[in-house]
Amino acid sequence: DNDEKYVFCNADEGEPGTFKDRVILTEKPEMVIEGMIIAGYAVGAKEGIIYLRHEYKYMEAYLEAILQEHRDKGYLGEEACGLKGFNYDIRIQFGAGSYVCGEESALLESAEGKRGEPRPRPPFPVEAGYRGCPTIVNNVETLCAVVNILLNGHQWYLAQGTEASRGTKVLSISGDCQYPGVYELEWGFSVNDILEITGARNTQAVQMGGPSGSLIGKDQFDHIICYADLATGGSLIIFNETRDLIRDVVLNFTDFFIDESCGSCVPCRTVPTLMRQRLVRLLEGKGTKIDIRQLEEWTKIMPMNRCGLGHTAANPIHSLLKNFRHLLEERINKELDFEPELDEAMAVKEFCDYVNREPNLKPVL
Repeated sequence: DNDEKYVFCNADEGEPGTFKDRVILTEKPEMVIEGMIIAGYAVGAKEGIIYLRHEYKYMEAYLEAILQEHRDKGYLGEEACGLKGFNYDIRIQFGAGSYVCGEESALLESAEGKRGEPRPRPPFPVEAGYRGCPTIVNNVETLCAVVNILLNGHQWYLAQGTEASRGTKVLSISGDCQYPGVYELEWGFSVNDILEITGARNTQAVQMGGPSGSLIGKDQFDHIICYADLATGGSLIIFNETRDLIRDVVLNFTDFFIDESCGSCVPCRTVPTLMRQRLVRLLEGKGTKIDIRQLEEWTKIMPMNRCGLGHTAANPIHSLLKNFRHLLEERINKELDFEPELDEAMAVKEFCDYVNREPNLKPVL
C-alpha cells in the first residue's frame, strides 16, 4: 500500500545480438503502451515510465507522438480510459548507455539520476523501488503478452508452448544465416528447427541468449528451447565454420563485459581481465594446461558478484570450457610444461607476522 506506485517498461536493450524490443517499439508501440496502461490500472499506479536505451534516441519523437495520440483519445491522463479515479500517464526516460542498467535495480538508480549500479536486495522494487515507492519493472515483450492474453483469453495462451513453458517467445536471430530477423515462436522448437527456418548452413555454434548466455555446439542443436531444457533471454547468434570461436566470439564478448562492468564488485572488476590475459596467452601459443585449469577455477568466483552482469561476465569463457574445450587444448604449447613455483606461505609471511596471523592458504590447483 502506498499513494505513489510506478510502472516501468524496461526497454534498455543492451545485450549484443538482441534487437527485438527495438522492432516491437517501432512496429507495435501501441501494444506496449496498452500493456503499461493495463499494468498501471492493475497495481493502482499514477505514472508509467518507458526506460529506453540512449542508442534509441531517434525513436523519441515517434513514441512521443504515439503517447500524445493516446492522451487525445482519453487512454492516458485524468480518468484514463474513462475510469473514475484512474489518473495515469506515461513518459519516456533515456538511459545513458550502460549495459548494467538493464538490471532492474540499476535501472531505477539511473532513473533517479544516480550512478547506474545494482542495489542490495531486499528490499525489492515491488516494496521500495523508484523514489522509494512500490514499483514494478517489466520488459517490452511481457507487456505485449498481457495485451494478447486479455484479447484472446488465457486458455489461448496456455495452449501454446510446452507443459513447463507456456506461450510464445520473441527471438532476435542474427549471424551466419540467410534470413536473420525477429521471430515469434512457440516455446518448444529445437535449435535445429530454428537453423532450418533461418536458412543457416554449416553451423559450428550458436550463442544462446547473447554474451550472458551460453555458446553451444552441434551436439546440442537437438535441444528444445524452453525453460526446462535450453532457456534463452531472446537472442540467437549463429556462427558457421568460418569463424574462429575463441578470437571472434569469446574474446569479443569478454571485452564487452570488461568494458561494461560498473566496477562495484571485486570479482567482476578483476577476474574477467585476468581470464582474458590467459585466453590471449593461449591464442598466442604461449599457454599451458595450467592456464586452462586457472580459467576453470576463476569462473567459480563470479557468483559472488551481486548482479546479473557479474554473475554471467565469465559465461563466454565458461561456455568455451564446457562445450569447446578441444579448441583450447589444441592451442596448448606442448613444449612448455610450466608449473608455478611460488611459495605462497613465504609470500605472505611478512604480512602475517606483522598482523599476528597464521596463513590460511588453500590450494587453487
